[in-house]
Amino acid sequence: MIVCVAHNIISPLGSTSAENYAAVKSGKSALRKYEGLWGLPEPFVASLLDRKAYADENHTIDERIVIDSISNALENTKIDVTSKKVLFIISTTKGNVFLLDESENGFPKERVRLGMMARQISKHFGNPNEPIVVSNACISGVCAQIEAMRYLESGEFDYVIVSGVDVQSAFIVSGFQSFKALSPDECKPFDANRQGLNLGDAAATIIYTKKDEVSENEWIACRGAIRNDANHISGPSRVGEGSFRALKVALGDLESEKIAFINAHGTATSYNDEMESIAIERAGLSSIPVNSLKGYYGHTMGAAGVLETILSMQAVDNHNILATRGFDTLGVTHHLDISNQNRTTEKRAFIKLLSGFGGCNAALLMAKGGLQ
Repeated sequence: MIVCVAHNIISPLGSTSAENYAAVKSGKSALRKYEGLWGLPEPFVASLLDRKAYADENHTIDERIVIDSISNALENTKIDVTSKKVLFIISTTKGNVFLLDESENGFPKERVRLGMMARQISKHFGNPNEPIVVSNACISGVCAQIEAMRYLESGEFDYVIVSGVDVQSAFIVSGFQSFKALSPDECKPFDANRQGLNLGDAAATIIYTKKDEVSENEWIACRGAIRNDANHISGPSRVGEGSFRALKVALGDLESEKIAFINAHGTATSYNDEMESIAIERAGLSSIPVNSLKGYYGHTMGAAGVLETILSMQAVDNHNILATRGFDTLGVTHHLDISNQNRTTEKRAFIKLLSGFGGCNAALLMAKGGLQ
């Protein structure tokens, strides 16, 4: 069984998983409106880290926060990261893309390449293996965890360190502005009055290993699936085909009544939220509580799948279904059980669901103590 050994989140809401969970549970959001930042003509709402706090002459901010996140996750383990039996997997959509700006200096331009960025991170830890980069739009964080499961099942590695990261820049924000995808206010996932998404900075790390026997308090990555319906370069399938298929594989033969909740992608864009509602209903899961965490962080892109998996594990540990911040009135055509208040649960499993550009979709089933 593939077991979570340790984890960490670094975001504007905190530098540990515990700090982030406490902030989210209390309803705190890091989303703020920015005007004139990076010379952009339009204001935007985002969740941004203090760049000065992570200044490093040897590492970009993306590299720095990943290194800090991995270091924090490793803190209470005895893992020898210099071993050939330890693999690093980095999940990111844009990496050091800000280095494309000619006004940026201090770092070699080659560091804009995702592979070079990943090597800087693994090199810092003295790891001898070539790091793996997973960059598959918004589903990257779940894809990276599925890749970790495969490597551990192969027996080639004893530990896999999965770290997701993205830090916003003029390049990224202006791109989403050109799509008219950004909300002028804090996002409202699945709500009738949603106007689009917000963006956010974060790094999040999960360390996995393989065990033959597990305790009832250990988190197991049970099943994962990636399905691409290739509907459109930016628009999801109108019938939720890829998301539906990923959900069905992840759920497998587990009775839906054992699922505490589905942590959806929930970007608060018109098409994504509608598509997810269709996929969830088609999978026969409409009665299962659904939540989105985008109202606290915005869309953290390559970090989202890792960050939201960690928060969902902590929620189940605390018998909690986290509220969907910004939600008020259901604004999708298919029924979803969503609340803007924290709820309780005694169930011990959840599904993490993501979708992204190019028609890509992913789902991951996590269970505390394994499937009973």
